[in-house]
Amino acid sequence: MHQTCAKTRINHIAVGGNVETSHGSPAKTIAAALNGLARKEIRITRTSRFYDTPAFPAGSGPNFVNAVVEVSTSLSEDALLESLHEIEAEFGRLRINRWGARTLDLDILSCEGKVVPNVDKWMYWFKLPAQRQLVEIPDRLIVPHPRLQDRAFVLVPFAEVAPGWRHPVTGLSVTEMLNALPENLRDEVKPL
Repeated sequence: MHQTCAKTRINHIAVGGNVETSHGSPAKTIAAALNGLARKEIRITRTSRFYDTPAFPAGSGPNFVNAVVEVSTSLSEDALLESLHEIEAEFGRLRINRWGARTLDLDILSCEGKVVPNVDKWMYWFKLPAQRQLVEIPDRLIVPHPRLQDRAFVLVPFAEVAPGWRHPVTGLSVTEMLNALPENLRDEVKPL
């Protein structure tokens, strides 16, 4: 049984995939996974369009389908992460290669404006050099997602559901982070 908090909180989750499953295309898989959130005590309050995006890192596989959802839940951050991992597993997600092809990816972007576990740990992952990001994986939830501000495939759909959400460490809004990215990266993210 999941640990819950008495208060319902708003969270944002990035959703993606680039491998077909028994549900069909990545878009159909994502739609099926989103329908499954309710049985995990997670209620979707807003959903972005689905986007076709280049694989990250470049050349690592077929294009992804990406979206962002805003959800309300009384689950704690760790219980929410556990529920998302359970859903990923139900859809055949295997954690073999960092940033490799996958059936389903559900990443917590924000938890009600909190920094989890704390600012010092968040800063470590935020400042981690790109080469070390390939081999180092956090052993716990880090929120806001430390690469959020670098990824057009996250910020474009995030701007649809919460353009004014402000990063609790940098103070930048989703719109400001998106506008800071090079135009060519923003242009690569295309609605399906």
